[in-house]
Amino acid sequence: MKILVVEDEIGILEGIVSLLKEEQYDVDSAQNGYDGLELANQNIYDAIILDIMLPEVDGFTILKTVRENGIKTPIILLTAKDRIEDRVKGLDLGAEDYLIKPFASPELLARIRVLIRGKGERNENVLSYGPIKVNEGDHDGYINEHKLNLTLKEYLLLEFFIRNNEQILLRDQIFNRIWGFSSESGLNVVDVYVHHLRKKLANYECDHFIKTIRGIGFMLKGDE
Repeated sequence: MKILVVEDEIGILEGIVSLLKEEQYDVDSAQNGYDGLELANQNIYDAIILDIMLPEVDGFTILKTVRENGIKTPIILLTAKDRIEDRVKGLDLGAEDYLIKPFASPELLARIRVLIRGKGERNENVLSYGPIKVNEGDHDGYINEHKLNLTLKEYLLLEFFIRNNEQILLRDQIFNRIWGFSSESGLNVVDVYVHHLRKKLANYECDHFIKTIRGIGFMLKGDE
């Protein structure tokens, strides 16, 4: 599970990032609105924790922009203002929830769990598309009941495909989601792992589900 935190107060930012990492979430962060918007527009996150009062680009603008761009990632707004107008504005712009500073760590974690459940993608930790499944409990993939014996990166790749089935995923989008912005690997590592994953799916005649969009990226899609 990958989460973006956008917060300009360094103490709060470091506290949230540390808390989420302790809970085994994969976390990216930004300390200003410009960087936060750029990261949010990657559309590689499962949830975004977004402060309203940010330098360069405020949280409301980020929220409005990503929703206009068709990004449906659940967003929790952080605000130091307990004003009904701010809460209503955030919810009207497309935020799923808000927290008023200061807040307790268990409350933030509980609200993230609610967001994730609300996406309707989990069923006893299993995600599926057609005959292809991934089990978040054992970090492996299955074709019906046949285990694929995936490596961790192969599992993350297949999970990302299933979560975004029938959508084109750019190579750099996949790279940033699975390897991260600071990785020293080259972009061609995406093609290498797609090849490995296809070989394992081919054992059950399911490799055709991963479509290559020439010059752009890949898409998980069944035949019409």
